[in-house]
Amino acid sequence: MTKLITDEQRVQLLANGRQSLDNNDFDPPPVVKLFTPDAGATWLLTEIDPDDHDHAFGLCDLGQGFPELGYVSLAELQSV
Repeated sequence: MTKLITDEQRVQLLANGRQSLDNNDFDPPPVVKLFTPDAGATWLLTEIDPDDHDHAFGLCDLGQGFPELGYVSLAELQSV
């Protein structure tokens, strides 16, 4: 099974997650873009929860016209 994100991306996502805990005004740009070309779903991830490395935060667009900011399970994305 292939990895969704590189080690370097994981380090940056975790650093962003720690900085978000310390600074409510921190608004990092996306680090990772994941997508499903067949279903039109896209995830732009900006950070990983430093307390739960399975939960990433970012813009989630499932291709239904209602993109939203929120958390997503990396394990669930891996299974898509």
